[in-house]
Amino acid sequence: MRTDAIAGLAPAKVNLCLHVTGRRADGYHLLDSLVVFADIGDRLSVAPATGGDLRLALGGPFAAALDGSPDDNLVLRAARGLRAAAGLRYAGAAIRLDKELPVTAGLGGGSADAAAVLRLLQRLWSRSLDGAALRALALSLGADVPVCLDSRPARMSGIGEIVTPLSGGVRDALSGLGIILVNPRLALPTPSVFRALAGRFGPPLPGGDLPAGRLDLVEVLRAQRNDLQSPAIALCPVIGEILSALEATDGVLLARMSGSGATCFGLCADRASALAGAEGLRRARPEWWVAGGGMWQGRERP
Repeated sequence: MRTDAIAGLAPAKVNLCLHVTGRRADGYHLLDSLVVFADIGDRLSVAPATGGDLRLALGGPFAAALDGSPDDNLVLRAARGLRAAAGLRYAGAAIRLDKELPVTAGLGGGSADAAAVLRLLQRLWSRSLDGAALRALALSLGADVPVCLDSRPARMSGIGEIVTPLSGGVRDALSGLGIILVNPRLALPTPSVFRALAGRFGPPLPGGDLPAGRLDLVEVLRAQRNDLQSPAIALCPVIGEILSALEATDGVLLARMSGSGATCFGLCADRASALAGAEGLRRARPEWWVAGGGMWQGRERP
């Protein structure tokens, strides 16, 4: 086992489109979605702890918004699950989560945090689960955790458990795009949005390969939708204001809500355009949470 601390990013998951195609008998909704990951997210660190102690410290601007005690956090549940699955009965860790993303924001924050701690603890404990065991553990923690394990552009279907990585050409086209994230600092619980959808399901994503050209890909994305966007606006009208503000921002190629909201995104031609657009929005609407960046490349930005 390592004796030094390890830190990493839990990149925000962004649904470029989200088609809700039906509902299973057990109540889970069936989805078809294209997801990417931004180089914006929560930050985690893990360090050795003696005596098999697993403990979590919370920090960051949104730590106070987390419900319940740290002992109930999904990050600790992930750590306990990994320890049991790896047969490391006495392995310990001091975990710190700096919550930089808004909570209940449609960015998969809790799932990304759980996936990040699984990655970090495998390195800290020098023990890797095989792929099938790791995916099973991830899915037991939540439907979004499997896609967050790799944090790479992918198509998600089923209830989120079917993850198909996008082709190399499409990944390359996405990798150069910039992204602006905007949240009104209002939590929007996912169950409420699905109830407001009221069973109005739509068709899945069209078949065929996605184009590998950046602008062609954006045009295809324009023709898609987030089926939860209209129900979310009905519950939280400021989402409509955010979308209008993003559409009016120089450099934004596509504006849409992510996940179940209330965070919306603006895709830009590059990271520099996204940073400039985010700064302008931040000045114009200081009451909103606004962040700009690029696509997550699996490493920290300089």
